[in-house]
Amino acid sequence: MAEEKKLEWNSNFAFMMAMIGSAVGLGNIWRFPNVLYSNGGGSFMIPYIVSLFLLGISFVLVEYAVGFKFKRSLARILFAVSKKLEPVAWFILLIVFLIATYYACVVGWDLIYIVLSFTKAWGANPDLFFANNVLQASDSISGIFTIVPIVFASVFAIWFMAWFIIKRDLNDGIGNVSKVLLPLLCLIVVGIVAFSLTLPGASIGYTQIFTPDWSALTNLDVWLAAFGQIVFSLSLGMAIAMTYASYLPEGSKLVDNAVIVAFSNSGIEVFNSIGTFSILGFMALTTGMPFNELVTEGTGLAFVVFPQVFNTMGDVAYIIGPLFFICILFAGITSLIALLEGVCYSISEKFLIERKKTATVVCIIGFLISIIFTTSAGSTILGVFDAYLNNFALLLAILIECIIFGWIYKFDDLIETLNNNSTIKVGKTWKTVIKYILPICIAGLWIQGVLSTISTIDSLSAIIMLMLTIVLIIVPIIFAKLPAINEHYYEV
Repeated sequence: MAEEKKLEWNSNFAFMMAMIGSAVGLGNIWRFPNVLYSNGGGSFMIPYIVSLFLLGISFVLVEYAVGFKFKRSLARILFAVSKKLEPVAWFILLIVFLIATYYACVVGWDLIYIVLSFTKAWGANPDLFFANNVLQASDSISGIFTIVPIVFASVFAIWFMAWFIIKRDLNDGIGNVSKVLLPLLCLIVVGIVAFSLTLPGASIGYTQIFTPDWSALTNLDVWLAAFGQIVFSLSLGMAIAMTYASYLPEGSKLVDNAVIVAFSNSGIEVFNSIGTFSILGFMALTTGMPFNELVTEGTGLAFVVFPQVFNTMGDVAYIIGPLFFICILFAGITSLIALLEGVCYSISEKFLIERKKTATVVCIIGFLISIIFTTSAGSTILGVFDAYLNNFALLLAILIECIIFGWIYKFDDLIETLNNNSTIKVGKTWKTVIKYILPICIAGLWIQGVLSTISTIDSLSAIIMLMLTIVLIIVPIIFAKLPAINEHYYEV
């Protein structure tokens, strides 16, 4: 039987690299440019910065303080707060795990495009190639019985990489990988942005960022979009920061770390957008397409629009293209292992299963679920999973966490934990934000997400969402009811 083992980062640098790597995720690379452009351009930066402080840093501080103070898994933390709250922890962890199952598939698509980019194998019509050749997409639910071999193989490769990293000791696995991948990711981003600024028409693109639409500041949807982007980009509510902070040694400067991570993430987002917009400006000039038709949300930007851009770049695209998709791969892998770490930690701590075995079981189950997304109907089902889990389940989880740590737990203990060694101090203002302002903002986002999901729902989506709801209710209760093997688990 495995024995409980205390895990710690071997350096603050390893922790910082892991946290920034988990924040600079796959979605940030393609999502932020669209959100920025669609919500007032340069003026969007005002609500974005406000959201960064009000929501991003504030909530990350909660997760840092809780993780560092308890030095336990999420499931054991919520059990310590109240025995009745353990199912909530497994509810949050199940959401995170389900997000990881389709996230791995999108990273798998990127792995395919790394290979394709060396020859521009997507041809003259990347849109049709992505749908017909890569995804082999079908609108019929019967497509779930047809596995797409190339997607299946790439998703298996991604899960194998995640397993190989996460099964290892904390510092040998996540720590070392983050210390290598994140600097490489930043170097590639700098290289791509520097090159993009030299392209003809680059100014058509990047001026969009610095040309504000001040009327957008009076639009509530713009502010909600800013809050939503911060939630998405910092992976709030996913227990990542809480888990990583639980590994920090005594004497760590929690507030300082939180500020550095949040600003690093946002800085990379904005910097990357300059390159993205410059490349799209080049495409607008060379193809004559209106700029607003080039800025798309989701997979369209990474796997359709950018291949179109690379087609117009000439031979230099054989260098820029692979680097771009490698950049996405690095971001995706670091985020995927961050999603899985909290899940593995909670299972391992409750049932005293050693890290390697836990990672193996979690990754096998994750891969088996991911097979659904490797079918011809996979992209359709993936869209439903994403809409439901992000617009409904995850925001609800964040709202619940705000209530638990703002109202049920002794909040002043968190203030003391954060201020103990930090250069930057927090106090009553932060407490007010967490207890009053943040729940209102998250509730607004949640309502908007629910309405958005309902307005686009069809019969297939309704069935999938109903099944997900049942799973999200039953499975957490089962995990909470299972007796802990760890005799210390029930210690408050």
